[in-house]
Amino acid sequence: QVQLVESGGGLVQVGGSLRLSCVASGSIFRVNRMGWYRQAPGKQRELVATITSGGSTNYADSDKGRFTISRDGAKNTVYLQMNSLNVEDTGVYYCNAALVRPFSSAQYQYWGQGTQVTVSS
Repeated sequence: QVQLVESGGGLVQVGGSLRLSCVASGSIFRVNRMGWYRQAPGKQRELVATITSGGSTNYADSDKGRFTISRDGAKNTVYLQMNSLNVEDTGVYYCNAALVRPFSSAQYQYWGQGTQVTVSS
């Protein structure tokens, strides 16, 4: 089995910063891509940012310049540094990993349980 565990969420005021972390553990051969998705109340889950094993990044337009995604490949860990937070950033942030398990060539998607980020005015 594979587990993704997020941490770092919380309550912050407008303009503040938070750093999220997500660790993937378990039966993993190779992590191809990790990322963060956000689900605001009453809305669908949406992309925040992703990063590949080679370090290529992709950001939602609303997060460019404010958020930075990074990874530690040796630890199967992804980080999201969030600066200049605003009320619209409020939601549950989910970690996602696209990975290959041992003795398999298929890529699987896994999700964490989510961590709440609340930005107050």
